[in-house]
Amino acid sequence: MSRKEKKEKKAKEEKPKKRRWRLGDRSDGYKVRTINPMTKMMPYIMPQRCDACNTYADMFDVTKTDKFCREKVKEGRVNFGFLHVLIAAYLRAVSQRPGLNRFVSGQKIFTRKDIQIVMVVKKTLSLDSPDTVVKVRFNPDDTVEEVYDKFNAEVVKIQSAPDKKNSFDKLNKVLAFIPGLLCRWTVKFLNFLDYFGLLPKKLLWLSPFHGSMIVTSMGSLGIRPIYHHIYNFGNLPVFLAYGGRRSVVTVDQDGKTAVKKFIELKAVTDERICDGYYYASCFKIIKRHVENPELLSVKPEQVYDDIR
Repeated sequence: MSRKEKKEKKAKEEKPKKRRWRLGDRSDGYKVRTINPMTKMMPYIMPQRCDACNTYADMFDVTKTDKFCREKVKEGRVNFGFLHVLIAAYLRAVSQRPGLNRFVSGQKIFTRKDIQIVMVVKKTLSLDSPDTVVKVRFNPDDTVEEVYDKFNAEVVKIQSAPDKKNSFDKLNKVLAFIPGLLCRWTVKFLNFLDYFGLLPKKLLWLSPFHGSMIVTSMGSLGIRPIYHHIYNFGNLPVFLAYGGRRSVVTVDQDGKTAVKKFIELKAVTDERICDGYYYASCFKIIKRHVENPELLSVKPEQVYDDIR
């Protein structure tokens, strides 16, 4: 092995160095300082997240995906499903397009220090069951099996003890006791702290409005997906909603018809974190990996770091 090959091998084996904190960084993200002037001005032109909402719709052919999920269930991964594949595909997109994991706060653009996926779940499958929040940390190179293990560990913890309140439930209960007008001031004060990056880390972690992406399943409700808004409070830049399986008649290049199963996806994104071309390439990566889930069982060859 030549010296050059040894050097390249060593570089691959070495873990990437952690960024050092600099003035202007937040506890949950590093300020992106080398973006172009137009992107830099976007948060000032569109100061609120609702100003910058873009919507996107797509459909996934789940022929291979369903077969892949059934195989994983046979291997012993109970309730392995489309959700785990979608999250893994999203992580794979972040590993190749790290700009997808940015957020806007205080009219500045930041790249998040980790990947936090948020989902609202019911403690039990009943109409009067209370909702709670699952927030899970992932790595950009996580395989679909690692996604399943991490996500299900949190869901099982909640659904195995539905009467037990988690930290999110306790925080909600405290806020609910604050009188209306005072509660309004409290939220404004929290927003003020968040603007300057002064919210405590614990509150950032408990907040369902702070994270990389939030996902919801409309299929479990028996309806087609909706374009779910993203919130002005917090810094969540992407909301994904997907529905149940639909039978669609397809026609190939030779004119032959076939009935295939598809799942619809609706996304609402904050356009200030990256441009349309970048978002398009991200969704292409997600689609390719959802429709070919076997790719998600292998770690990516390279994980790219965001610009500084």
